[in-house]
Amino acid sequence: MAAMRLPAGQAVSRAIGFRLPGWMVFMFVTFALFFLSAGAIYAACEYFVNGVEWLGRRLNLGATAIGSVLAAFGTALPECAVTLMAVAFGSTPEQKSLGVGAAMGGPLVLATLAYAVVGLALLLNRKRLGRTSGQTQADHAGLSRDQAVFFAVFTLKVGLGLFAFAIKPWLGLAFLAAYVVYVWREIRDAETAAGEEDLEPLKIRPSAGETSLAWPCIQTLLALSVIGLASHAFVGQLEAIGLAMGWSPHLTALLLSPVATELPEIMNALIWVRQGKERLALANISGAMMIQATIPSALGLMFTPWLFDGPLLAAGAITALAVAFLWLNFRRGAVDGRALVMVGGLYGVFAWTVIGCF
Repeated sequence: MAAMRLPAGQAVSRAIGFRLPGWMVFMFVTFALFFLSAGAIYAACEYFVNGVEWLGRRLNLGATAIGSVLAAFGTALPECAVTLMAVAFGSTPEQKSLGVGAAMGGPLVLATLAYAVVGLALLLNRKRLGRTSGQTQADHAGLSRDQAVFFAVFTLKVGLGLFAFAIKPWLGLAFLAAYVVYVWREIRDAETAAGEEDLEPLKIRPSAGETSLAWPCIQTLLALSVIGLASHAFVGQLEAIGLAMGWSPHLTALLLSPVATELPEIMNALIWVRQGKERLALANISGAMMIQATIPSALGLMFTPWLFDGPLLAAGAITALAVAFLWLNFRRGAVDGRALVMVGGLYGVFAWTVIGCF
């Protein structure tokens, strides 16, 4: 009974037979929870991807709308909630700045690391999928258009961070309206390619075949709940790692926290690419980018001064560069997985710039 009341660090030390330094126990527990929460996110995303595909079928949505609207909105809810709590209910300027950092860091991670994961997964699974090359099979014209729209919205978002004026909070409504228009267009123009109509059985009812709307909703909501809880734990461990490295909360919010909050989108993309459905993976990332460009921006404009410092401007510049690179590649109509892997290197450039200069 006494052992059960020991602090976590002492319990770990006793379990392995000798006493470890406190910092070593702390890092052991932190990294253990880090990998456990990442594994939980991946497992929950398996259920989420399966559930949201069935939900889209029951709602008669095209496959691209499933990725760009349903999946993107579902996985974006946790980070939008984080931004809302930080900017609307934060009691100090530091807390509000964390929300602004998340609003800028999210698009950066999606435009670099998320696309790089798609490219790498496509190259690694090429033989298993029976592909002769690493070329993506996707709606390149639609993706090129999405990148152009995102670039325009994102440029306005960054530009507003350079100036202070009275009506700035009201412009948040324009960003919300832009997302509504995007959703309407995605649902109207959604397509389903050959092979995307074949769905794996619903995981919570594998022997049921066709199912009613209720069961995909239940599975999707349960998976989202697990993703939210596991993501919260993952963010906590990344913040602990940043603290151990001596980083400021602002730097952690800009550099590490967005990696955690965008991890569900990255996991969804990985799962869909392994299934040979990179159209859905790329649509999911594109849809998540539009959410990150509009909803968190609207919240930031409404509840904070929305003025950018050096690290935020660096995030904006690197994101814009990544989007321009993606637009040029998608516009050509043929994108190789290696090009998508290359864009991931821009996140390393950003990390080096922020750590070295700020």
